[in-house]
Amino acid sequence: MEDGFIKVAAATPALRVADCPYNALEIVKLAREAAGKGAKLCVFPELCLTGYTCGDLLWHQTLLDGALDALQTVLEQLAALDMLVAVGLPFMAEGRLFNVAAVCYHNEVLGLVPKRNLPNYAEFYEGRHFTAGHAAFLPAGDIELRFPSGRVQKNVALTGDQLFCCEGLPAFTLGVEICEDLWVPQPPSTTLAQLGATVIVNLSASDELIGKAAYRRELVKSQSARLLCAYVYADAGFGESTQDLVFAGHDLIAENGALLAESRRFEGGVVYADLDLDRLQHERRRMGSFSPRSEGQACRRQRFALPRTTCDLRNRWFPRTPFVPQDDAVRAERCEEILTIQAVGLATRLHHTGSKTAVVGLSGGLDSTLALIVAAHAFDRLGLDRSGILAVTMPCFGTTQRTRGNAEKLAEAYGVTLQTVDIKAAVDQHFADIGQSKDDLTVTFENAQARMRTLVLMNLANKNGGMVVGTGDLSELALGWATYNGDHMSMYGVNASIPKTLVRYLVAYEADRAEGTLGEVLRDVLDTPVSPELLPPKDGEISQKTEDLVGPYELHDFFLYYMLRFGYPPAKIFRAALKAFDGEYDRETIKKWLTTFLRRFFTQQFKRSCLPDGPKVGTVALSPRGDWRMPSDASAKLWLDAAEQL
Repeated sequence: MEDGFIKVAAATPALRVADCPYNALEIVKLAREAAGKGAKLCVFPELCLTGYTCGDLLWHQTLLDGALDALQTVLEQLAALDMLVAVGLPFMAEGRLFNVAAVCYHNEVLGLVPKRNLPNYAEFYEGRHFTAGHAAFLPAGDIELRFPSGRVQKNVALTGDQLFCCEGLPAFTLGVEICEDLWVPQPPSTTLAQLGATVIVNLSASDELIGKAAYRRELVKSQSARLLCAYVYADAGFGESTQDLVFAGHDLIAENGALLAESRRFEGGVVYADLDLDRLQHERRRMGSFSPRSEGQACRRQRFALPRTTCDLRNRWFPRTPFVPQDDAVRAERCEEILTIQAVGLATRLHHTGSKTAVVGLSGGLDSTLALIVAAHAFDRLGLDRSGILAVTMPCFGTTQRTRGNAEKLAEAYGVTLQTVDIKAAVDQHFADIGQSKDDLTVTFENAQARMRTLVLMNLANKNGGMVVGTGDLSELALGWATYNGDHMSMYGVNASIPKTLVRYLVAYEADRAEGTLGEVLRDVLDTPVSPELLPPKDGEISQKTEDLVGPYELHDFFLYYMLRFGYPPAKIFRAALKAFDGEYDRETIKKWLTTFLRRFFTQQFKRSCLPDGPKVGTVALSPRGDWRMPSDASAKLWLDAAEQL
């Protein structure tokens, strides 16, 4: 397991009811296939060594002995594989018959886990054959597992209260439940996860009915989300008796609410997924809802040791824009929800403060355009005339006709009040006051303009009984790409938790709904290079392009998401980025901008430590009051050293 990734598999073999030797060989075949593709865990269906639909044959010693012989075949045939295998079989202990999962590794059974909840209704009569695997019915201690061949394995636990722990890889801890155990009000997996299980496997035989696949899928996804775990569900399929029921082999692998893999029903075979177990551990640390086991929660911990191997990540997908849904319909719904959250946040603040005016510095760029959109929606929500929105354009040395013209067109299209304040003379006077040459185009030249604009906006807000609406976005805050006490400051920052990649889609969403001039100007804003326009243009065009200086925002947003949301270390971010941006950026480029991101993220924390209020819209935010609390003088050395070694 490298970088916390591990490949797992759910398999549905083609069986013959009560033909245990045949079933064992089919299981071995699929297990070898899974191991050949790098899987370290392969889960098979409930009672797969005999078939689930054996009926009253389950009472016969011939079948029970056949199941144990088949289990021995599986153990011997897979002994050389560095892979956990979970198979189902009927098992007798102290005069009672149990439906169990055998967790196997290197020719040994690590433990037997009985099914706790037995359905006893029209489709299933398990209560007719099996005893529920509750403590009251189980042997008091470990058992001897005696095979018909004469082989004996001593000290085998037969209990549901056991975890299978990988030595050296604490993030890989396995818990087991069987089919119906998941469908009850208090699934065993809930307790197992609280005791430390990061991976839950379910050996199942769930018959297929109209609509049941969707319910099953949502059940597995939601359980993985509730428990902050990975959930591997293997379902019975072809070969089970169709006397009254049909089984579809609906295999599912989910992780923290996301479906990673799903089989095509009625086909069988193996599905794979690359689990990110370190990510799950990070989520549990962050949420704090999984505490160490309390007294009285006894749990048998079975140990095994997997060699460290590299997971090829063929079955893991990293979206290039993790803040932006890929599906068009979902993205549109998300955009509407985000705009509503932003507008409600601003409307509430305006109402609370009794502000008559919302002042927006409108540059004609993406961020200020989004802030204007939000302000318009907020005024509509409050039933206020949009003329109370004061859009201020403040041309100076770097302003181009394109951006200024777009600002003017936007103000007119939205029906807001436009005020132009040319700040060149004021900045010139300021330069003279502090002895700054206009030919010196260093940081003072740029920041003087940004701070002058903020001074104008603040004073106009005071003059008009209003408040300044901030335009800076999450990506700029992460990189510190803002002038301290310049565009860094406002009275309410509506874009504070919107990354640059998402800003673009929100403006595009508004453009798609707009008509006439408004739609045209919004689309031109989307086509305009991102720039603070603080340096003189060249031939009338923008000369200062942000992404040429700090790097592509799509990369920085990717780095930000995986570092903050899941605590990825630099090497893991780098590996994920290589896969996500394969064919677009080479290794050297990704390393360069990742190093830039890490350096700026740490050194620019002081700007985030005193942010204005603003609405949180997603799981990643940098508010110092609730989301990201880091000292401004924290060292980046560990992260930069790790990046240097990539």
